[in-house]
Amino acid sequence: MIIKQLLDEDFINYKKPSMFIGFPSCSWKCDKECGMQVCQNSALASSPIKDIRFKTIVNRYINNPITSSVVCGGLEPFDTWDDLYGLIAYLRVSTQDDIVIYTGYYKEEIEEYIDKLKMFPNLIVKFGRYILNHEKHFDEVLGIYLASDNQYAERIS
Repeated sequence: MIIKQLLDEDFINYKKPSMFIGFPSCSWKCDKECGMQVCQNSALASSPIKDIRFKTIVNRYINNPITSSVVCGGLEPFDTWDDLYGLIAYLRVSTQDDIVIYTGYYKEEIEEYIDKLKMFPNLIVKFGRYILNHEKHFDEVLGIYLASDNQYAERIS
């Protein structure tokens, strides 16, 4: 799979210690709707791509005694659906730990994908675009602050 970033240990994006996987593509919907560059992950876009196997990611995760969840984030995981789905399926062979997917899509925009992911246990999706000048708020599901008050996380399975 193609990624932009792989952090073996991340303590920012979820209440549990996580492996963070930065996905490589985005349609820049937040920027387009605001009419200016507001993406919190824009620096990631210029990062080099990495080609890595599902097996390598899962082995690194399973062999790390610190992490207890996986976070799939920016750029936009749902814009590389086949890799997102394949990674989750591969992870589920080895672990039932929480998997968190950060997306800028609203739930109704990706219902078809959400329905397909419900077959996998312990999945959480953070929905909603970043909107400039909206208040940050604490999300109970993620256990962290989100950048704008229209964003929320939901345990889908």
